[in-house]
Amino acid sequence: MKRFGPTVKPILSHEEALIFEKSKPGRLGYSLPPLDVPEVQPQDLGVASEQVRTDGALFPEASENELVRHFTRLSQKNCAIDLELYPLGSCTMKYNPKINEELASSFGFGDLHPFWPLNRLQPALAIQYQIQELLKILTGLGAVSLQPSAGAHGEYVGIKVMRAYHRSKGQDEKKTKVLIPESAHGTNPATCSMVGYEIVSIPTNEKGIVELQDVFDLIDDSTAGIMMTNPNTLGLFETQLPQIAKRLHEVDGLFYMDGANFNALLGISFPGDLGVDLMHINLHKTFSTPHGGGGPGAGAVAVRQDLEKFLPSPLVGKTDSEYFWKENEASIGRVGGYFGNFSIQVRALAYLLSIGNDPKTKSPIFRRISEAAVLNANYIRARLKDYYRIPFDTICMHEVLLSDELQKSQKLSTQDIAKRLMDYGYHPMTVYFPLVVSGAMLIEPTESESKESIDRFCEAMISIARECQENPKLVSTAPHSCFRTRPDELLAQKKPKLRWLSEESLH
Repeated sequence: MKRFGPTVKPILSHEEALIFEKSKPGRLGYSLPPLDVPEVQPQDLGVASEQVRTDGALFPEASENELVRHFTRLSQKNCAIDLELYPLGSCTMKYNPKINEELASSFGFGDLHPFWPLNRLQPALAIQYQIQELLKILTGLGAVSLQPSAGAHGEYVGIKVMRAYHRSKGQDEKKTKVLIPESAHGTNPATCSMVGYEIVSIPTNEKGIVELQDVFDLIDDSTAGIMMTNPNTLGLFETQLPQIAKRLHEVDGLFYMDGANFNALLGISFPGDLGVDLMHINLHKTFSTPHGGGGPGAGAVAVRQDLEKFLPSPLVGKTDSEYFWKENEASIGRVGGYFGNFSIQVRALAYLLSIGNDPKTKSPIFRRISEAAVLNANYIRARLKDYYRIPFDTICMHEVLLSDELQKSQKLSTQDIAKRLMDYGYHPMTVYFPLVVSGAMLIEPTESESKESIDRFCEAMISIARECQENPKLVSTAPHSCFRTRPDELLAQKKPKLRWLSEESLH
């Protein structure tokens, strides 16, 4: 296992300089013929003089090969799922098959327009219809909307559907609160607050899940529903969903399941069978697609059959001869374009269809995804349990939760461990989340990692645990192999530098 010791901070080299610092006046990365049209002045276009800049735009000037080399070197400094295991917990940074990318960019999919005649949209609608049907099978629910553009957007749509349901029954003013466990995703309370609900928190017990009696004590006639992440952010399965759903339904409340962690349940547990009424699914997490950087995403929403009429319009319907747009009678309204993020849907379908079929039933074996993801996470848990504290040392789902408690005796923290992991060539795991565990480190290997790649990661974590005991200063001053070591992260948030200024402009 490669290790790095403390080093002197390197002098800024040409390779590490900004493209602005490499810029030389007069250098060009292109060659264009002279303009053969008259130059137009801003005032000729009706632009007011005070809106016209008097100085030139500050663009770097570099040759084409310098530009290519610069950005190629930057890309080589990145951590990426194509290079090594990417352990971010709760983010499902799985490998993205390249055939998915090829399919999403082919067959004219990039040129689709919702106002094309219906006969030209048939292949695209067929894809959406097939995804809707597969998601109905996987969730055990009766209808699906593909419009939402992200997971949080899907949450918003789901809770809007909840509100529309209560409003249709004349009890909107009566149903004022939504119950949310402490172990839910942070977007859950934000979503409910946006829709106008009061948020009631449910504590987590010593096993890392909600206590049934605690939930029952909070349910009353003012309860609009519950919003539960399952598996929760501790990586644990909430075992008492059917009992909670039954009690909720007695007061006409709805059970919303945050399906962002659906990667652990595919083909094994069907939310609709457990009493779930509606949920969203992060297609860009559960079914591959490049993840991170703010998008693109797709937060499909699935609901029980009687809630279909509230879903955003249009949905995709099918007759014996064609596919068509279907409007909903009591829709909450459109929340995105007709197709949603269509390229993400194509990738998701390609991933689903690539899983393979059960030779007996001839149907897709979706559970292969979750079985591998859960096995991989528990393998990590077993390998690291003697080196890091496991707050809830029981069978986990698709991600494993560690804490820094064993390292605190050396005055080391989760941040130190995460920084040191960078010296081993890994992007750090999710740190200090979930908030209910002090010094949390959340790791998700996903189903796409081999035993060999997981062993390499575990060996790095074990090596760091030993360093914490034998050479704590090495860990507390990490990383040692990165040009930027320990920036002031709080200052970077409060006073970020978003533009480059030359030395001359600073004086």
